[in-house]
Amino acid sequence: MKEQKGVVFKIPSENQAIPGCTVSKEIHQKEDSYVIHFSMAEHTDISAEIYEYHKFIIVSKGRLRAYAPKEGLTWDIGPNECFISPLHSPIGIQCGENTVYTEISFGRTIDMNTAIHPGEVWKLSDLLPYQDGKVVNMDIAHNSGMKFLLMSFDKGTGLAEHAAPGEALLFALDGEASIVYEGKEHLFKAGESFCFAKNGKHAIKAHEKFKMALLLTLE
Repeated sequence: MKEQKGVVFKIPSENQAIPGCTVSKEIHQKEDSYVIHFSMAEHTDISAEIYEYHKFIIVSKGRLRAYAPKEGLTWDIGPNECFISPLHSPIGIQCGENTVYTEISFGRTIDMNTAIHPGEVWKLSDLLPYQDGKVVNMDIAHNSGMKFLLMSFDKGTGLAEHAAPGEALLFALDGEASIVYEGKEHLFKAGESFCFAKNGKHAIKAHEKFKMALLLTLE
């Protein structure tokens, strides 16, 4: 991924809107799968287009409206909410304020959790619960090239040091935790992101109840 590895950062700070413009930054692409950060200035619009694959839209700052002009449908999507576009229907994006979001496509081959459905908006942190003394893991979508999942950690729980089989992008959704990456400790709080390199050794310890989303590339 074209993100700096081993540092805590905020996606909106790294992708600020330019007045009157829409800006895209591709951070990963493999075959027909991709990950792109978009920054859209207020009162900008991406015209409705038809895609043969689902797009996952995760807003990190601001608010946008996805619209399907053919069906007369609209979806309002705010911070830490996710929308999955339906197939074979023109979908456009409108922004009334400066907005930053991440778009993920798994391409034409994808397995999705039955708890989520295209054409719906849901808050990432609301999709899985906390459990006393436990770590909860929920796979959202995957194929042979990428995996997107959510995790919740009760206070004091964590993951022992291990290495990821591919690069990983983390989105902190609720609470705070420590990430130890290649021997260096980082405080990781809601609204922040972190990127691992392939085979980067890391561990996680929750200081309080903590939730995160994780996008993992698979080699």
